[in-house]
Amino acid sequence: MLIDIFDRVATDLRVSLTDRCNLRCTYCMPEEGLQWLAKPDLLSDDEIVRLIRIAVTTLGVTEVRFTGGEPLLRPGLVGIVERCAALEPRPRMSLTTNGIGLKRTAAALKAAGLDRVNVSLDTLRPDVFKTLTRRDRHRDVLDGLEAARDAGLTPVKVNTVLMPGLNDDEAPDLLAWAVEHDYELRFIEQMPLDAQHGWKRDGMITAGDILESLRTRFTLTAEDDGERGSAPAERWLVDGGPHRVGVIASVTRPFCRACDRTRLTADGQVRTCLFAREETDLRAALRSDAPDEEVARLWRLAMWGKKAGSGLDDPSFLQPDRPMSAIGG
Repeated sequence: MLIDIFDRVATDLRVSLTDRCNLRCTYCMPEEGLQWLAKPDLLSDDEIVRLIRIAVTTLGVTEVRFTGGEPLLRPGLVGIVERCAALEPRPRMSLTTNGIGLKRTAAALKAAGLDRVNVSLDTLRPDVFKTLTRRDRHRDVLDGLEAARDAGLTPVKVNTVLMPGLNDDEAPDLLAWAVEHDYELRFIEQMPLDAQHGWKRDGMITAGDILESLRTRFTLTAEDDGERGSAPAERWLVDGGPHRVGVIASVTRPFCRACDRTRLTADGQVRTCLFAREETDLRAALRSDAPDEEVARLWRLAMWGKKAGSGLDDPSFLQPDRPMSAIGG
């Protein structure tokens, strides 16, 4: 079991498979100049599967989310999923992706055992997409979403960040589109995850702003608190259901007290929080032939020291010195 001093138990593992990405979203990374991890520094496929096996069979993890960077850039992804699906007990497995490679991989990932996907899409306008991501790949993301839905990687969740002056007027249109295509839309407050440190609390689009905009067109009914559990998203029924919309208010409504996550970076470090500054090196233990019991002990020790909160609710919060692409969203 991965328990901390506040009696929170981590059962949800986020695994970053690579720090690389084929987009350059303005709220995540600069257009150029990032130093990527060298291949020897990345965990191998075998090392990733071993750590997930330890987490699932020894430490009580029940859910695994593959992230990046962009996890579809990992050559061995399908094989990793297939091997993890064979574990006993079998974890629930999902993938967070920008969707560009899903058209060609969705069916294979489903066959390998992946349960569902989260796809990042911030706009319905191709020109705005190009401005936000610095790439002209909007159509590829839409095609990827359709492929994921058709392959049965459901519910397909769409993650959206609203940015002032770019797409902050699109919330109702995005929700109407998601309902039409049977996707579950989740708005995420912009967080300080950009390597260029351009995030500013003043002027950010808050959960309150998003809900106010949505209610100009839809009737939203709050989901019962008991249905949320440890999920980061507060959810509302749209016009009485069955469709739902979620808001992840990491900045204005932190949910740290219910957090059940543990994180592995692409280079094998345990992070207790997306915004943690401390890391525990499991890669070194693996490569020094440490037994599973020792790896598990190091992991438990790391999680025992997890802090009460992320610090995002502190106006003086400073961004972490490592970009999200290296940590995993």
